[in-house]
Amino acid sequence: MRFTTIFFDLDDTLYPPSTGLWKNIKSRISLYMHERMNIPQEEVQSLREKYFLQYGTTMRGLQAHHNIDTEDFLAFVHDLPLKDYLPPNPILRDVIASLPTVNLIFTNADIHHARRVLSVLGLNDLFETVIDVNSIAPYCKPMPESFQIAMQAAGESDPSKCVMIDDINRTTKAAKAQGLFSILYNESFTEGDADAHLTDWGQLRGVLDNA
Repeated sequence: MRFTTIFFDLDDTLYPPSTGLWKNIKSRISLYMHERMNIPQEEVQSLREKYFLQYGTTMRGLQAHHNIDTEDFLAFVHDLPLKDYLPPNPILRDVIASLPTVNLIFTNADIHHARRVLSVLGLNDLFETVIDVNSIAPYCKPMPESFQIAMQAAGESDPSKCVMIDDINRTTKAAKAQGLFSILYNESFTEGDADAHLTDWGQLRGVLDNA
């Protein structure tokens, strides 16, 4: 294997979208915008999506235009009973534990949410480092600067030795453009989205060894 470092996305990557967790996080983002920020209900969804597309995350847009309390926002939107959504994943644990690489979480969520998710999934001890949305501020995925900060945090200067695994194609496209080997973990795949496509974690080692 030619890789030394793998960056794993968190939400909808280390667990499937079918859990409904990320869907409910998005619902709480909308609730926060309406209840805490007094944005009219009929404007919330379009504004949330606009900021997501323009800034990489809705939160970055809210920071830029509404001067929100970031800690309050993150605590509110992630305030969900994770054990109701996420079962432990021993198969994924075995796959990650078998890798000879340095493995890091690289997420647009915050470290508190990331560690809670990893704990429920039974993966916490496999990731010494979490690169979260606060540590890459004022950037976020898929901005080029976020990958540069992530590589610095990993102590890696050569992007060709790095892998980015994410469920969002604009992130894998951006990682690929920065010279990382990108893997899209998603049922939907279009040529050019990433260097490789994955739907089963059992395929990961083969993808890496043959890259």
